[in-house]
Amino acid sequence: MFACTGYAATAAEARLAPFSFTRRDVRPDDVQIEILYCGVCHSDLHQARNEWHNTVYPCVPGHEIVGRVVETGGNVTRFRAGDLVGVGCLVDSCRECRNCRDGLEQYCEVGFVGTYNGRDRQDGSITYGGYSSAVVVDQSFVLKVPGNLDPAAVAPLLCAGITTYSPLRHWKVGPGQRVGIVGLGGLGHMGVKFARAFGAEVVLFTTSASKVEDGLRLGAHEVVLSRDADAMAREAGRFDFILDAVAADHDINAYLNLLKRDGTLVQVGAPEEKLPIAAFSLILKRRSFAGSLIGGIPETQEMLDFCGTHGITADIEMIRMDEIEDAYARMLRSDVKYRFVIDMATLQPTAG
Repeated sequence: MFACTGYAATAAEARLAPFSFTRRDVRPDDVQIEILYCGVCHSDLHQARNEWHNTVYPCVPGHEIVGRVVETGGNVTRFRAGDLVGVGCLVDSCRECRNCRDGLEQYCEVGFVGTYNGRDRQDGSITYGGYSSAVVVDQSFVLKVPGNLDPAAVAPLLCAGITTYSPLRHWKVGPGQRVGIVGLGGLGHMGVKFARAFGAEVVLFTTSASKVEDGLRLGAHEVVLSRDADAMAREAGRFDFILDAVAADHDINAYLNLLKRDGTLVQVGAPEEKLPIAAFSLILKRRSFAGSLIGGIPETQEMLDFCGTHGITADIEMIRMDEIEDAYARMLRSDVKYRFVIDMATLQPTAG
């Protein structure tokens, strides 16, 4: 075991604060990583505040990790000290079920082990995430980061990036298709970048007029203000595919009605309340409503390699570790363009 420093929530009402704990020594298949940067995901806030009613305290959030390898176990062949690597939302799975064998560990039939608030399959301990100085992860769940990209701006790709890349790839978005992206936040801004890079005609839907310019800068061919009923009516039946990245309550039927016959809307945002769907929004044009969850390890590596080739990273705002509560408050106000990333060099050692 070795000493590690981090930030943790100790109760749903508690502010995140410095926390000292121990990490396991490397097992034969493990990689020990010095964490350089960690993205701030809305899931971190949900988990820290126990909004999903499953948090085990103390909770060290963070699953958008970029760092450098400092030690490897005896069986490790894919990595060596000094390599720039990433760790995303999962650090293990059963590896035996059909989904795991297909490289879709996020759909593990036993349940994947989360980077934080998960349970280690070997010793049963609770996993601690990337708001910390170091992490130890099995090599099968460590990713290679392209050396030509800004490592800080790569961190959000490990969650926000793969969450939007995976459905766009699965539904074969590409040239000749008209694609809608709903919402311009941490997820949505990556959806716009990827859909444009895949060659689709990209239309951003936003409730905020202040985001029109940014939407075009990020790669949208057109931006539609979804509060404008006439503008929405003009888009009816024109879309092959829509990616909905909104995590707040909204009228999903307004977007289903924009799909062509056989079009698909995929939900990746996770609103707290249920989204009522009118049957005729689907029935009349054989439309589909689907969901998608992050991506498996092979696809996440594919996504990183694609980003390296095309120069794609997240738009970020760097923060200090001790600014995390302010970042959470701003995130709730949608006051970030478009992902906070913690510079872990600002993490101070703690006593005791």
